[in-house]
Amino acid sequence: MSQHIETSKADGVLTIRLNRPDKKNALTREMYRQMTAGFATAASDETVGCILITGTPGAFCAGNDLADFMEIARGGGLPNEVRDFLHALAKAELPVFAAVDGLAIGIGTTMLFHCDMVLATPRSEFKTPFVDLGLTPEAASSLIAPRLMGAQRAFQMLAMGRPFDAAFARECGFVTEIVADDVEGSGFRAAKALAAKPREAVRLTKALIRGDRSDVLSCIDDEIEIFARRLVSSEARQAFEAFFSRKG
Repeated sequence: MSQHIETSKADGVLTIRLNRPDKKNALTREMYRQMTAGFATAASDETVGCILITGTPGAFCAGNDLADFMEIARGGGLPNEVRDFLHALAKAELPVFAAVDGLAIGIGTTMLFHCDMVLATPRSEFKTPFVDLGLTPEAASSLIAPRLMGAQRAFQMLAMGRPFDAAFARECGFVTEIVADDVEGSGFRAAKALAAKPREAVRLTKALIRGDRSDVLSCIDDEIEIFARRLVSSEARQAFEAFFSRKG
């Protein structure tokens, strides 16, 4: 794995750690590629019964690396790495857990909609500022969020960019449990307990709960097409320039 994505396996759990703390775990193309590889490794390993995604203290994932995306925009379109990861996440037959501490921005929030269990600390903050950047939702969030929390709350999150704290996220249905201390340890213990159960029964139960995923996969692809067009729009260019001027 790359230096920014670490994987480890223990007790039937494959842990995928976002480890780019200096950038609050903002995702690059290579990080997407390595996470997808982690899902493939888990799927082909009979000793793995659950996947756990986690970040670093204070930052689960700050979304996409905007500098990386600016470079992508110049080439036109979005790279296959983004689509491949989102498809791997949405189609995962193994249970996927997440342990969140601190910032979960953009894809750092929307990937959680595909997880089977999400543990978060009280200081976690969830936000999807797509519109503020001249962009649109991704990861099938425009489909899944209204199902989870209703159209009005989904609009608050995806269109207005309202931040959600852990308590409100739990109320909305995409955080399972709030854990005050050692959220990663709690997530690992929960994943380990599930991995110890009869594997095929777990797999079939998840499949029954999740149902047909064709609409989710189709939405992912539709959103990517719109997102790619928005990425080269004048609104996005101006928003990105303003963002980098504030950072500079």
